[in-house]
Amino acid sequence: MSHPPIRLSTPDEVAAIHRVWRASVDATHGFVAPADVALYEHLLVRLYLPSKPLWLALSSEGTIQGFIGLAGPKIEALFVHPDWHRKGVGRRLITHAQGLSPHLMVDVNAQNPGAVDFYAALGFLEVGRSPVDHAGKPYPLIHMARV
Repeated sequence: MSHPPIRLSTPDEVAAIHRVWRASVDATHGFVAPADVALYEHLLVRLYLPSKPLWLALSSEGTIQGFIGLAGPKIEALFVHPDWHRKGVGRRLITHAQGLSPHLMVDVNAQNPGAVDFYAALGFLEVGRSPVDHAGKPYPLIHMARV
């Protein structure tokens, strides 16, 4: 099946990207306290989403299936709407990112085994750990790299 090309987001897609993020977090991040989800959501909407475009995977109808945010080789965000989980969307986004930067790195919540397994299946290896996330919250991270 042919997919539309992955493309950069536009400013008018921020609300749709936010909806994908929220649906994905609700489906996969049950370990995060509601107050912390609210904090991350505030940072996402106010700072992250407006600051730079993200790469979007779209359905043939133009619906945003998922997105990836990159800072050079660092994957800052990868979220797929739960309607599209296990359908190759995340893999397509990683393949696209790999074409932009061959030595990708990512920090994955240790409490999200599905995400850890996803990256491991794509050739990412654990290269370190942190006891807290980037906001200092008690969500341990596994640092992974694809070399």
